[in-house]
Amino acid sequence: GIQGIVDAYHQILSQIRLYGPTDFSPVINHVASYVRSGVEITNWMLSHVFQQYFILLIITDGEITDLDQIRQVTVNASKLPMSIIFVSVGEADF
Repeated sequence: GIQGIVDAYHQILSQIRLYGPTDFSPVINHVASYVRSGVEITNWMLSHVFQQYFILLIITDGEITDLDQIRQVTVNASKLPMSIIFVSVGEADF
């Protein structure tokens, strides 16, 4: 579950170096494009068997530099079958 994800984050944290800028809008755009292509295929097939729902989980230390772009791509993706969840870890201002 979520605790396993957080535990894995803490375990790998000692092996990597976090740095900025941190831009999440390209990641959200990429996932939204992937979801959008799946929606188009499903609509084309007119079948509910292949419908999927996607959850994008972003774990961040709070140092986000593209908040305005994140707002825009989130609005653009709001009609898609997906959720975007941000989890802030660390002491930075989120």
